[in-house]
Amino acid sequence: MTTRRAFLGTAGAVGAATLLGIAPASGDTERRDGSPPAGERQARAALLRVDTDTQKHYDALRSGVTAHLSPVIVVYNDFAGGLYTLVHDGERISEHPVPEVFQLAKAVAHAPLGIYSILAPYLDPRIPNLPNADHLDLHDLRTVAFEGPRSSGWVGPLEAFGNTLSTALGAVGSANLAPDLDAACRRILAASLLFIDRSAAAGSFDMRSFEDFSGSVRADIGTTMGWAANGQVEGVKDVMTRWRARVGEKDWADLYVVVMAIWTTSALNHNSIVLRQYMNQAKVDSHLIDLMMAQFPADPVDVALDNLARIVQDNVAAEMVFPLDQELADALKGQEDLLAPAIRRQLACPFHNGQKRVRAAAVHAEP
Repeated sequence: MTTRRAFLGTAGAVGAATLLGIAPASGDTERRDGSPPAGERQARAALLRVDTDTQKHYDALRSGVTAHLSPVIVVYNDFAGGLYTLVHDGERISEHPVPEVFQLAKAVAHAPLGIYSILAPYLDPRIPNLPNADHLDLHDLRTVAFEGPRSSGWVGPLEAFGNTLSTALGAVGSANLAPDLDAACRRILAASLLFIDRSAAAGSFDMRSFEDFSGSVRADIGTTMGWAANGQVEGVKDVMTRWRARVGEKDWADLYVVVMAIWTTSALNHNSIVLRQYMNQAKVDSHLIDLMMAQFPADPVDVALDNLARIVQDNVAAEMVFPLDQELADALKGQEDLLAPAIRRQLACPFHNGQKRVRAAAVHAEP
């Protein structure tokens, strides 16, 4: 029987042999560089091969599912209100359903944002004494104001942008806009030009002067937003009505819609809000998918379908792989990471939190 003494003696002998530079007899002991022995590496490689092969078969399944997705509408959330693509029975039809007034109204409304984008690097990186100052994050302000107010590098670009706005102001009357939209556009552009002229002439600006300007056109921007929203609603209504008739009620009931948008417009996206009312209300929560993108891909439809295939096959896999654990099944087929339930339990366990408190106390105790 191996006793504690015998075990320690053996360990001591191995340690002595290592100290004297005598190579251990076994080829499966740890190497001098700290890497695991060959047998262990091979064993681990065999385990990892399970996941490698799983991913290969998973990707093959996704490719097959992608080819059978129908009907699907992919919305590429661009500056024209969205490029809509219907995928049905092997066909793809694409169009921009939103009328041009959407772009025209938003274009003029963006004038203050254009001015801000030129001036932001030259802001004073200190929180100003303004009514909305408590909404500003000092770190964010310092990050944006990377040039600071001492540089005059903003003057040239701002005057060039002023030329663009001046040309637009002169063209408003010929754009055939509705009277209230026409008037709102004129006021936004005129106020923008006045701010530019005053700032360039003074060779200075600050957050207060900019907010005085932007606040003065708040109501007019509201008018342009109203026109853009109306164009969005009417355009989407038209295309969804036509495509519903083309697809037929039976297939339309299973319609998936994927809306691709960047993070800043992914929550309550204007396309998603309108689209919901034209889908099967019993399935809309699972079949309307807002796909957040860091940047738009070269082929948004293929990327959307690839992601949708993953979602669809995971919906089935979740119930088959985890038939006895609904929490894990929901995690696999939803946006939640599969490890999330286990990680939450780890973070909530008394041992983990106790260790965290011990480490925190040790840090605070350091001189």
